[in-house]
Amino acid sequence: MDNILLSVQDLKFYFIGNERVARALDGVSYEVSKGETVCLVGESGCGKTVSALTILRIIPQPPGKIMGGKVLFNGQNLLDLSEEEMQKIRGNHIAMVFQEPMTSLNPVFTVEDQIQEAIMVHEMVDEKSVRERCIQLLKDVGIPSPEERLKDYPHQLSGGQRQRVMIAMALACDPDLVIADEPTTALDVTIQAQILNLFQELKQKRQMSLLYITHDLGVVANIADRIYVMYAGIIVEQGDTSNIFHNPCHPYTQGLLKSLPGRAKRGSKLHSIPGTVPDPAHKPGSCPFHPRCDFAIQACGTEFPRVCDYGEGHLSRCPVLYENKVPKVN
Repeated sequence: MDNILLSVQDLKFYFIGNERVARALDGVSYEVSKGETVCLVGESGCGKTVSALTILRIIPQPPGKIMGGKVLFNGQNLLDLSEEEMQKIRGNHIAMVFQEPMTSLNPVFTVEDQIQEAIMVHEMVDEKSVRERCIQLLKDVGIPSPEERLKDYPHQLSGGQRQRVMIAMALACDPDLVIADEPTTALDVTIQAQILNLFQELKQKRQMSLLYITHDLGVVANIADRIYVMYAGIIVEQGDTSNIFHNPCHPYTQGLLKSLPGRAKRGSKLHSIPGTVPDPAHKPGSCPFHPRCDFAIQACGTEFPRVCDYGEGHLSRCPVLYENKVPKVN
């Protein structure tokens, strides 16, 4: 237990308004150990980003509301802290890299201004020291000629450089945990690979933990220690990377893996999961995936699925596959 850095326990977060209650998180639990890379995977609308924003408590309440659960960081429940206490956590101990840097970076301030702010909010340092740290941070994230780039505005940088600046800002106070929310989605494949490699290098160099959020299982294959698969506000499967890729035990995980392109599938039609994620305001009390599932039986539409234990931390919410020992996906 001493090695657990972040423990999200039965977290429930709803959006309430106009006689409508959207259950974005319906009892989500996951853990991140010290020095570990954990990936939270699922399609758009499943609650991945809401989960991360709830950890940092940056969703306005209302319209959002934390309905229950705990978020333990180094044993301290972040949901019990005052706003002033949370401000000392954000950026300093837990930092976040957002999906689209052009909406997160301020267009009227230079790169130096924005990295400096992240440092000066939490530390009392002189101007010369701050500038030296800014230069070193840009070097660490692989931006060439960092002294010159400090003077640039966001629009003067490429997409990959802007994302690297966002990573530099997140690392400015040497946090224990970095949450990366789809940080490579807007980038081309080559730059995606560079950013993923950068995260790995920085994690090892700084001995930090990484919570990586993505919709693409293929992206996480080479960086994840453990994976949590999320669907409709719940965790449907969890396990180490090998188990998730070689022995997926939930139909949704199997569908995601089948959807990945590959050399063996060249020239053939890519698999897609029929249907859409259920409306958070009208989710069934039974298995939320059953309308889209090839293995669904009558009980799937009437009962909420229990957690099935495959051993070694590999859990799945699909009793049908567990009881019938359906073969794994190739």
